[in-house]
Amino acid sequence: MLEIKPIETLEVINELKKQYFEKSTAPLDGMWHFGFVPISSHFGFYEDDTLVGYCCIDGDGYMLQFYLSQAAQTKAKELFTLITEQNSSVIGSIKGAFVSTAEPYYLSLCLDNSSSFKINALMYQQVTPFVSANVTSLDITLARQEQLAEFVEFAVSNIGAPRQWLSEYFSNLIKREELRGYWRDGKLIATGECRLFDEHQTQYADLGMIVAESERGQGIATRVLNSLVKVANEYGLIPICSTESGNFSAQKAIQRAGFEPLNRIIQIEFDHQWSVNG
Repeated sequence: MLEIKPIETLEVINELKKQYFEKSTAPLDGMWHFGFVPISSHFGFYEDDTLVGYCCIDGDGYMLQFYLSQAAQTKAKELFTLITEQNSSVIGSIKGAFVSTAEPYYLSLCLDNSSSFKINALMYQQVTPFVSANVTSLDITLARQEQLAEFVEFAVSNIGAPRQWLSEYFSNLIKREELRGYWRDGKLIATGECRLFDEHQTQYADLGMIVAESERGQGIATRVLNSLVKVANEYGLIPICSTESGNFSAQKAIQRAGFEPLNRIIQIEFDHQWSVNG
């Protein structure tokens, strides 16, 4: 008999996480899986007190990961449907899910239970080798801890992200030497991130950037991205990145830097006609 329990310490699912990433057909988005997933609620699937799977749900009620090992006797489709039909009193209400096309196992289960879906973001990977002679990059420099407040204010002003979250996020990137900035006349114009993976998909580097609203449309995004690609390639890593499906200017900049949108992140909505039975 299967039992669902909250997971308090993520270390207990390390082996299952490893299996999860091994089943993906392409590198998964770093921000989703190493930014949002760790701060989401995790639930373990147990058979006779043996952990055989897990799922995680974010604060808005969307599932971000689902995995059931081959050793489980429970059928994945039945368990997934039970959860999405709100029949787990432990997990509670589920609105939908975020899943990428690089996660076919999880994606298939989501589609089986979806009432609607839409493309949330495009996932890119470098396919054209970086050639410095043909690319114009920018002089982006590593951020220092004393510049943290400047980076936070820049991001708050230009993308509207929560200040507290940004402060913790950027502080960690600075410690890891993964945050860079481009200044002009002493003013921060753009930020660039070259995030490395400590575990799973360690052959990749996840890139991110923000350009000041007043400076967009001038080719700065492409040049910042070119600089980040050069950094990643110098590490011997393959760059990946993603952007919202409606951000057409960013998509153009990313493709000009030698990336192709090989996968998608999909937002799935589940039907809400059911109620929790316990």
